[in-house]
Amino acid sequence: MKGIGKTIRRRRKEGKTDYKARLALLSSEKPRLVIRKTNRYILAQIVESNIAQDKVVFAVNSKELLARGWPKELSGSLKSLSAAYLTGKLLGDKAKAKIKEAIIDFGMNRNIKKSRIYAAVKGFIDSGIKVPCSLEVLPTIEELKKDEKTASLMEKIK
Repeated sequence: MKGIGKTIRRRRKEGKTDYKARLALLSSEKPRLVIRKTNRYILAQIVESNIAQDKVVFAVNSKELLARGWPKELSGSLKSLSAAYLTGKLLGDKAKAKIKEAIIDFGMNRNIKKSRIYAAVKGFIDSGIKVPCSLEVLPTIEELKKDEKTASLMEKIK
C-alpha cells in the first residue's frame, strides 16, 4: 500500500508557477512588475492582485518600439538588452501617473544579473518609479549602448 503523498499542483508540474514565490509577492500587496521573455519579444506588465485573480493594469510589448522609430530591418533584435531597457522605460512612462512603486515578479525566469530582465527593470526605474532592487545587478548605460546604432536608437526613442 502506498503512503499518502502531497498532490503536486498542475501549474507547478508544468513548470509555470512557483507557488511559494507567488505567495510572498501577493502578501506585499504592491503592484507587480512582470517581465517575460519570448523567442522574439520582451513583454512587460504591471499586475495588481485581488482576492483570487490578477488584473493587468498596464502592458507593453517590445513590438511597440517599431512604431516609435525602431528600424524594421532590426526587428529581429526586439529581444536585445537595449530593446528590453526601452520596453521597461515605455511601461514606466505609461504607469507613472498611477503607480509610485512596484515589486519585481520574475516568474520562472532565472535571476541572472545584468540580463534582459534587469535591463527592463532599469528602464522602469529610470522612468521614475521605485522598485526595490540592488544597483549592482542592473546593467550600466555603457552595456546598454554597446554599438553606435543602438546608442542612436536609444536617444531617438527616449
